Amino acid sequence: MKEELRDATDTAERVKRSPLFTAAARAGFVVSGLLHVLIGSVAIRIAFGATGAKADLSGAVALIAADPGGLVMLWVGGIACAVLCLWNLGNAFFDHGPRKGGAGVHRKGGLLHTLSSLAQVIAYALLAVTFVAFAVGHASSSSQSTSDWTAKIMKLPWGPTALIGLGGVIAVVGFGFIIRGLARAFRKQLILPHSGPVRTFVTVLGVAGYVAKGIVLLLVGLLFIMSSLGARPQQSTGLDGALKGLRAQPYGVYVLVFVGAGLICYGLYLMVKARYADMRA
Repeated sequence: MKEELRDATDTAERVKRSPLFTAAARAGFVVSGLLHVLIGSVAIRIAFGATGAKADLSGAVALIAADPGGLVMLWVGGIACAVLCLWNLGNAFFDHGPRKGGAGVHRKGGLLHTLSSLAQVIAYALLAVTFVAFAVGHASSSSQSTSDWTAKIMKLPWGPTALIGLGGVIAVVGFGFIIRGLARAFRKQLILPHSGPVRTFVTVLGVAGYVAKGIVLLLVGLLFIMSSLGARPQQSTGLDGALKGLRAQPYGVYVLVFVGAGLICYGLYLMVKARYADMRA
């Protein structure tokens, strides 16, 4: 049994490291980057008074779907994100790196590495499902869906506590993004030149992008907590609601422009990451 499991693991690892699979996974970074650029641009438009635009995942995918050739782009995006989801799943559950003195691989990174990979699995699975839903004609609003399932959970005996906990987790993840950006820890996932303009450019994009993404996640987490404490699930509208709520605050227009520009930087960083990501992990 152990031998069969090892053979299956080695086969999965070989597939994950194959050039075609790796190229498709890299394309997933490009797709995710494009979505962040679109969300960031919509956020800036909202800051300057645009109405009707959705600064969230469904709004960004809707913009792609509206373009000529949008259906093809939806399927390509869905497949690329699904492959990147599987690649992260392999990172979470399969071994990584050469074994000492022999064939096969051994695990590295420990629990933190596994949890980080699982978080990426969830994120890219959501992207893939959203792309496919739009492609087959079952599009839905992310903000409305968030509000609906928040209302359902809040009716449960343990619902408010669970939502407050979820908001806290999202806020902590956001704080982690900010720390990761300021500490430039994201460069550990990249294979960059030791010095020069490329390293500087990628570092600037990464710092600005990670900090902005962290601020957005903090806002979303706080929105969950506040709506749960006030028993107002209709206020839990996810990213779109958080960004529009930010605009209503003092100096919110300027902050929203900064956040939108930061999300664009994060999107560009993800596109660059497709080129420089260390896919050997």
